[in-house]
Amino acid sequence: MPRSRALIAVFVSLLAAVGLSTPAQAAPAPWPPPAPVVDRVETRDPVFFVTIDDGWYHDPAAARILLDRRIPASLFLLPDATSYDTGYFRNLVDNGPSRIENHSLTHPDLTGLDEAGQRAELCGARSRHLVTFGQEPRLTRPPYGAFDERTRTAARACGSKAVVTWTHDQTTWGTPPAPPALKAGDIVLLHFTPSLAADLARVMAAADSAGLKAARLRDYIPD
Repeated sequence: MPRSRALIAVFVSLLAAVGLSTPAQAAPAPWPPPAPVVDRVETRDPVFFVTIDDGWYHDPAAARILLDRRIPASLFLLPDATSYDTGYFRNLVDNGPSRIENHSLTHPDLTGLDEAGQRAELCGARSRHLVTFGQEPRLTRPPYGAFDERTRTAARACGSKAVVTWTHDQTTWGTPPAPPALKAGDIVLLHFTPSLAADLARVMAAADSAGLKAARLRDYIPD
């Protein structure tokens, strides 16, 4: 009996030693991996990026600037804002270099939603845009620029390469903002408002002065 107890003690000691020598298992990485957050792009190319949000006001003068100057704008649109005049936005993407991107389904503060709610907003908008325009959004701009880790994961799950904020807000909300001091890689935020044509003209004049050309943002963000 003493010998049996000794053998058991040795066996327990060996088990403890093996347990101590085994590395701890790392927590599984989230899947899909969270999308990166981008407020500007690191590039040596003399380019900047025009992004336009929402889509409620459909100004023909703004559309002419986008098409005449071949501005490759990223259009972060709300499905309901495009639904009553789809032709306005079809004209921009079919006859120009602009592309449709994701701005959620109903424009909530995404940080107030759980993961399922955020996915419903972003994947729902993606599905609507695919049906309407035949284009898959590859970038997500969260409403109000508000996001958390769940937003980043939901954005990736809903087909986006990145969560995009901005470097300069050039939307006129009352008094027009001063012209931006643009640098290569900057992201400019605008909105489809009655002032969009004037806001675009101001931004493009600043870009011309800085020797910059507008480029398509999704082309500068890796998969």
